[in-house]
Parts: sequence; C-alpha cells; structure tokens
Amino acid sequence: MSSEEFHRIRRLPPYVFAEVNAAKARARAAAEDIIDLGMGNPDSPTPPHIVAKLVETVADPRAHRYSTSRGIPGLRRAQAAYYERRFGVKLDPETEVIATLGSKEGLANLAAAITSPGDTILVPNPSYPIHQFGFIIAGASVRSIPAHPGEDMLRAIDRAVRHSVPKPTALIVNFPSNPTAYMADLDFYKELVALARRTELFIISDLAYAEIYFDGNPPPSVLQVEGAKDITVEFTSMSKTYSMPGWRMGFGVGNPRLIKALTRMKSYLDYGAFTPIQVAAVAALNGPQDCVEEMRTLYRERRDILIKGLHAAGWDVPSPNGSMFAWAPIPERFAHLGSLEFAKLLMEKAKVAVAPGIGFGEHGDGHVRIALVENQHRLRQAIRNIRAFLAADNAGPASGTAAEVEK
Repeated sequence: MSSEEFHRIRRLPPYVFAEVNAAKARARAAAEDIIDLGMGNPDSPTPPHIVAKLVETVADPRAHRYSTSRGIPGLRRAQAAYYERRFGVKLDPETEVIATLGSKEGLANLAAAITSPGDTILVPNPSYPIHQFGFIIAGASVRSIPAHPGEDMLRAIDRAVRHSVPKPTALIVNFPSNPTAYMADLDFYKELVALARRTELFIISDLAYAEIYFDGNPPPSVLQVEGAKDITVEFTSMSKTYSMPGWRMGFGVGNPRLIKALTRMKSYLDYGAFTPIQVAAVAALNGPQDCVEEMRTLYRERRDILIKGLHAAGWDVPSPNGSMFAWAPIPERFAHLGSLEFAKLLMEKAKVAVAPGIGFGEHGDGHVRIALVENQHRLRQAIRNIRAFLAADNAGPASGTAAEVEK
C-alpha cells in the first residue's frame, strides 16, 4: 500500500517547494553557488543573552525532566506581560495563554481540536500553507477569500457565510502576511471583528511577524478590538522576533474556550518544549529588547538593498512594509511560465532560489516570494545575477516544459 492510499495523505497535494529544493540540491551537488532566498529561515544568530540562559539552565539536571505541554507558568506570564506592554491587551496567563512548539504546531493542533469533518473554513489565498492544510488534514473543506485586508475580503467573508453549506466556522488572518507582506490596521480589524461576531465566526490570527515592520506604526493585534477575545485566538512566534527558528517556541493567546480546547489536545500529544528552551524564552521576553530593534533594522536594510537593486535591474517589486519577504510579480515576459517554472529558471540562469507563489495557493501563481535571509554582500550578488539574467534572452523554460505550461 502506498502512502497516497491513506485518506489524509490523498488530500495533500505534492509539496511544490520540494521540487525547487530538489533542483537546489542538484545544483549544489554540482558545486554551483546558489543564493538561497527561498525559505524564510532567519540567518542571524540568536542573541547571546538568550543562548546564555539556555546553557545555564541545561546545566541543571532537574530541567531535563518532562515539562508541561501548555508551558511553564513563568513563560505564560512573560507572554501575557508582552501583550500588555506591546498591545495594551490584558491576558490571564492561566486560561488565555498557551505555549506551543512554534506557531505552526499551535495552528495545526487547534485545527484538529475544533474541526469536524466537513466543516468549512475561510482562508486567504495565497497564504502560508499550514493555514489551509492544518484544517484540511483535520477533515475540513477550505473556501478561499482574497488575501488583501480590505473591502474585498470583508465582502467575500459575508458572501461565504451566506452561501456556504455548511456555514463556515472559522476564519484565518495573517498580517503582516506570509507570503504577501500585506499589513492590516486597527480599523480593518474592527470591521472584521464586527462581521465575525455578527456571523458567529471564530477568528484565528497568525501574528508571527508582529515585530518585523519597517515604515509607519507597529502592526496591531486583532485582540486590541473590544470584544475580539470572545471569538479570537492569536498565534505568535519567537522564530523571527528573536531569531530563534530552530528552538520551536510560540504561543496561542485569546479566547479561553479555544485555548482550553488546544490545551486538551496538546496534553495528549506532547510534554511541551524542553524546559531550558522555555526558560531562555522567558529571558528573551522579559530581558532587554534592543536585539529586536537590531533585527528589525537588519531586515529593513536588506529590504532596501533588494528592492532598489531589483528596480534598477528592471524588475518592479513592491517594497514590503512588514514581514521578511518581498512578494514579487513575475516579469511580464516570463508570466507564461508560471511561478514554479520561473523559479526553476531563475535558479538555473541566475543561481538564485526563490519560493514559487503557487506553493501558497493558486492565486499566488503570478508571483514568487523572496526572503530577506542572506547578508548584504550575498543580496548584492543575487541582484547582479538577476540583472544579467533579465538583460539576456532567457524567456525559455528551465526544464523544457514551457509548451506544457502554456497549454
């Protein structure tokens, strides 16, 4: 029996990024220098005071025992303090905060906890894969809505509530967004909460990029809206804020009923993160925050180099105001290829890896996502390579399949 015969596996399409990763591995095996702007994998070291606290705690044998799946009390208190400090939102660490193994795990396990087979969930398209596939794995059907925060999204939600059978039970939002870098303001959240309360929808907010913003005001939390906590759970992550991606440390906060459901689910599945990681996360949240500003400055400088360089090369890419990504429309003369073939062509000809937009949903196929995860020298090298690629007659496919794509 092949794995494709299992019901849940059948519902998962081939992972688009695997094809790009395989091409990248082949190129590197052939000793080609590939500049990897594909995966959103922060390259900066974790700040030293956080690492030091981990090392200190690891030396205590008592920290090697099982932890608790919902997070140690000090960590939940630290996250509640962060929300009050940053957003002016008061949370009860006992009932409204849970620690997760990164935001991705929290999203997937909440989906499993609250979803019945056949439920309808509203998900922006394009969006980060776990936003839809966490619910698809749990047995739900996904209805796509526009990804940009505005009237089109609100109208689509209202239309979906009126015309979907069964009526949708939950809505995903993610601002600053991965992959599009779209930002939402508090006025939009007020309209969204009013609509969700009126139509009895849960809101599940992914705020993983809360601290990666560049121009203007810091991104708000939907929980700042009065009454939002009645229907909302919001996930955050330490991966980008403190450059801790491999530590797998995140949080879910908000509605006590939903947090209780996630807590119950996780109690059967894990014993929580390794205690020294949780203690180090407390040091990150409660300690000096200048490292967060340094991270923000680093990404801003990289963004400016990338966008200015691409514009000079003839590729008009919007400048993101938040997240660690640029959402780049495929240049017109390559549009017939689609995002996967264009990404493969860019790797073959320019030696630059990017993420094809189709991997984030069908409505992302006209774009590629470029991650700000290489240093300035490597970014400038990538821009030089891309400039040469765009200046040449490179409209052919990377794998001889343009004719197939055009059919």
